[in-house]
Formats: sequence, C-alpha cells, structure tokens
Amino acid sequence: MFSLSRRTWLATLGGSVPGVMLLQRWSLSALLAQQEEESAAPFTLRRLVPTRHYDGRWCWVHPRAGIVPGAGHNGAPRVVMTMNTLDVKGSDVFRAMYDMRSDDLGRTWQGPRKQPALGVRFEGRGDRRHPVALCDFWPCWHAATGTLLGTGHTAQYTPRWHLARPRRRHTAYAIYDARQDRWTSWQRLAMPPEEKFANAGAGCTQRVDLPDGTILLPIYFQPPNGNSRVTVLWCRFDGRKLTYMEHGDELAIADKTRGLHEPSLAWFQGQYFLTLRNDRRGYVTRSRDGLHFEPYRPWTFDDGRELGNYNTQQHWVVHSDALYLVYTRRGAGNDHVFRHRAPLFIAQVDPKRLCVLRRTERVLVPQRGARLGNFGVTPVSPRETWVTVSEWMQTWGPNYVLPVDNPHGADGSVYVVRILWEKPNRSFRS
Repeated sequence: MFSLSRRTWLATLGGSVPGVMLLQRWSLSALLAQQEEESAAPFTLRRLVPTRHYDGRWCWVHPRAGIVPGAGHNGAPRVVMTMNTLDVKGSDVFRAMYDMRSDDLGRTWQGPRKQPALGVRFEGRGDRRHPVALCDFWPCWHAATGTLLGTGHTAQYTPRWHLARPRRRHTAYAIYDARQDRWTSWQRLAMPPEEKFANAGAGCTQRVDLPDGTILLPIYFQPPNGNSRVTVLWCRFDGRKLTYMEHGDELAIADKTRGLHEPSLAWFQGQYFLTLRNDRRGYVTRSRDGLHFEPYRPWTFDDGRELGNYNTQQHWVVHSDALYLVYTRRGAGNDHVFRHRAPLFIAQVDPKRLCVLRRTERVLVPQRGARLGNFGVTPVSPRETWVTVSEWMQTWGPNYVLPVDNPHGADGSVYVVRILWEKPNRSFRS
C-alpha cells in the first residue's frame, strides 16, 4: 500500500478547495446557489459530423479522440479519433478498428483508415482458434512521456463470433506514433495472478494521469460466482510499457444486477470523483487519493430526484472553474430509444453535494432514434473540450432499422461536439 507521504501527496495535488465565506442574513442554500452560479464555466457548442455509416450490416461505435499537442497545422494539436466497427446482427461483435485524423481542429479530416495493429487477432490452435478484438478504446495524451496512450479491453469470441463463456477479458493498450502516423500493436496489461482478475478490463473508462507520470486507471472485473466490481489501478507508464503497481478499494454492490461497470475518474479542485454504471441506476463517489472512496450514492438532481441514468455510461468534463457530467437519462421524451440512451446531455455537478444541477442541463446531441450511450470526452486545448459519440444502429428494437425506415432520422452519424469555453480552462495540461 501507499506510504503516508505518498497518500498525502496524492490528496493535495493542485491545492485545497477554497473555503466558504458566511454572510449575515444569507441562508446556506442561497449562498450555495450563488457559488454555483459564480463557479459555472459558460460555453458554446458546435457540432460536426466527420463521417457516417449504416448499411444494415455494420455501423461505427466507440468514437473517442486523443490529441498530440503541436503536431497539427500552425501549432494546433493533432486530433486522432479511433472507432470500432459493430456487426449489428450480433451482441457486441466488434470486427475492426479504424481511426480518423484532424490537424485543424475538425475543419478537415483524413480517414477513416483501418488500423491493422489495433485489429482482431486469432489466438489458440485447431478447434480452439478464436478471434479476440480490442474494443471500448480511449486514447488520451500522457504529458509526462509525450505519448498518446490508448486504453481499453479485449473481447474474446467463439469461432462463430459469439462472446465466449466463461468470459476472459484483459485491459489492453496501444501507443500512437505521431511521426509515422500509425499505432503500435495492442498489448495486454499484466495483472496479479488471481482468478478474480481473469475477467477484468478498462473498457470505456476515463483515467487520470498524475504529474509524476503514473496513472490512475479505473477498471471493472468479475470474480468467479459474483457480479462485477470496480477498482482503480495505480500504474507506471514509461512511454512504451504500462505496468500494474497496485489497486485500491474493490467497490461492489449487493443486489441481483450484473454489478458495477465502466467507471470513470476525474480530478477536480483537490478531490477525485468516480462515476459508476449499474443496471438500475448510475452511482457516484469521491476520494482524496484516487484509490480509497466514500460509500457510493445514486446520481440525483439537486432537487433530490434521481437523475434517471441507468445501464449505460457517464463521463466527466473538467474545467478549472466547474465540473460537468455527460450522461443519458429517462424522462426526455425518449421511451422509444433503447435504454433511453439519447439525447446526450451535459450538466454541471455540485462537488460538495454530489448531485447534478438541473437548471444547467443542456443537450449535446439530440436523439434521432438511435442510442448515444457509448461516447468519449477529450480536452483539446484551454479553450475547448470535445465530446465524441456515434449513432449505434443496432437492428433489434422498433427503430433500429435502415435509415429510410427510421422515423426519427438516425443514419449512423459520428458526432464531434466542440465545447468552446468562454474562460480558459486552467486545468488543461499538454
């Protein structure tokens, strides 16, 4: 475990949270409301659609972007967005990995380009030879080593492309070489030789890189005869190899759901915030060191009502002046959408009460009948942050058919939503 000095260093990254000044004749609720108003980071939105595809057989999923600072035109960052292809006739059948590249902040794009180094591998021998795909991938700039490092996990299939049972899953990672404009072959992260980690991975999880170059990487794992749990790994990365060092609390839920999944971690004003997927509702918790957490609680609005997010992801947008959650939820005229996974919303979070401020909610991407629940967040510069998402055009359900038959208009679009900040994001690091 950490020494006291190590924990203290983690807990005090970035300084302390400013204290609250109490004023006469002001109620505490009024003061909090004023602080929330002052802490907001106003922004404008611009939506781009760099590509789209749906032909009744496959569509794009998991579009997530990373940056290489200064590698674009006139000192702009290069943005590299990876995407999986999804075979819509199966359950989570990911056939290939592609990427797209923009050197001018999304005005023009190269690709999509198939990336063999990130593609499907066939492992085993004879009758046991089976495909293994890298999926749920998330590239993110690692400032300490000057490396675009992507993390995700593997999906193992039977020879007929059904998910293998019992499931074997690993955290996987790959590195983008900006000079050669290509990815290295994906590798598996070595974990402790315990059976509980035989089905473990960092699929669709948002990490935090520490100033010393080490990484806090959330994963979820399923022990034998149990439901899924969440933990945060503390890892070392030297620019080429990702190495497990230890992990924190093992967060579990004692109910009859599949457990806790797809955690995402953020650091904001001296604390770590962790959001969790569950079949019934989303959960949130916080930590001083990123490894040991308070008891988690359901996501709610500030009026106490449940947020309505369930069985899908939530991720963070961090600005130095405010913390935001990106999510989907019930109650938005979206009963026809699978698991209510559209529209895609953003709203400010109260970091003290751990709730979403209802009055700040805005639509990032409107619903057009297809789900928008698998998305990514990318800090691009002090002036902008991107949210990337695609229309998941699955063939089952009332509205997941060819676009000409879809009354809501979904056509397999890949969206890039540029969040343009009015005030610079001082927490941005490149």
